Amino acid sequence: MTPAIQLYNRETIHQLEWPETEQGKYAKRYLLPLLKYSPTAFIENVTTELWILLIDDIVVPLTVNDKEYDNCYVCSPYTHYVTYAKHELVLLQQPALERILAVLLSTIGVGLRLGRLNQTVHINNWLLSTNLYVNLTRLQLKAIVDYVSTHFPGHSLAWRSLNLTTTSSQMDSLDDLGCRFIPSRQIYLLPTDQTAGLPSKARWLIKRDYDLLKKNGYQLIHPDELKKTDIPRLRDLYNALYLDKYSRCNPWFNEQFLDLARHEQLLNLYALRHIETGRIDAVLGYFNREGIMTTPVFGYDTQLPQATGLYRMLSAVLIRLALEHGYLLHESSGAAQFKRNRGAAADIEYTAIYDQHLPRYRQWGWSLLGQVLNRIGVPLMKRYKF
Repeated sequence: MTPAIQLYNRETIHQLEWPETEQGKYAKRYLLPLLKYSPTAFIENVTTELWILLIDDIVVPLTVNDKEYDNCYVCSPYTHYVTYAKHELVLLQQPALERILAVLLSTIGVGLRLGRLNQTVHINNWLLSTNLYVNLTRLQLKAIVDYVSTHFPGHSLAWRSLNLTTTSSQMDSLDDLGCRFIPSRQIYLLPTDQTAGLPSKARWLIKRDYDLLKKNGYQLIHPDELKKTDIPRLRDLYNALYLDKYSRCNPWFNEQFLDLARHEQLLNLYALRHIETGRIDAVLGYFNREGIMTTPVFGYDTQLPQATGLYRMLSAVLIRLALEHGYLLHESSGAAQFKRNRGAAADIEYTAIYDQHLPRYRQWGWSLLGQVLNRIGVPLMKRYKF
């Protein structure tokens, strides 16, 4: 049977009958405020046009962009593959190689702009570092490709956050439909369906890290214990790690976003509060979909001594939460050796691109990017484990 499909924007969203499913209710709580006030009102470095696609009873957010080369990487391929990639070169700790690759990225960047790389519709884009997926059938995916490419004939179609461990069937379907796969980063996945499944060393390390809470005088604060007055501190902790230490290409979640996430339970927010000072020094926020969880909000007070172990404690809390629920934990990228030591396995994450309806010169940019990253990028990711 042909899937039922419809598209809505800010002007027509009042016509949408949101599905009375768990996914539909979550999508309504999440997406309606972003449509009403704009995504930028919640994630300050995101500029995009938000649309809602309803296929059968599944809600799929779309973000539509044209240029916006200074945009956050969650809706700007140029930022992801050029600007952010340059920031990451320092991880190689090979100055000569870093200079060569920086020149290569700048050169490729010129070609990508000429090919209008950012004129893209991202499908299932929740504007987070990692998008989790509802498992769509090949028929549903084909309907989406046909429908969206007709409505946005000048845009490439993109699906971020795909990997062979958690989205293999979707990748197979997209491959059959003619998509190309562009490597994006090396990620780490931790299967936590049962404690016995983790190596003994990993279990020991996780227990040792968790024991630091008591040793260093911290208590775990649960989502229902967090107040609106805690939000500014949570924002500062996220910013300290993801924006100030890592890269300002990451999403700039503001107080409005974090309070929305808290109030509407869009994220399960946990914090570490120091018992003596009463100050919150670390925060994590996760969400889950179809047995997989990921943590778009993660941060701690980077001014405190490393010996305090805030990253270790927060990671142990996260893993314990995954163990309690039996979720597969998507740990994103970074801190490779730390995550490997605690049982995580590496996988390559891809962005699927459909551009068969575009002119040849537009396809050339994606083709070039795919060839460079598959031949140079992936071997470097695997060798240097970043």
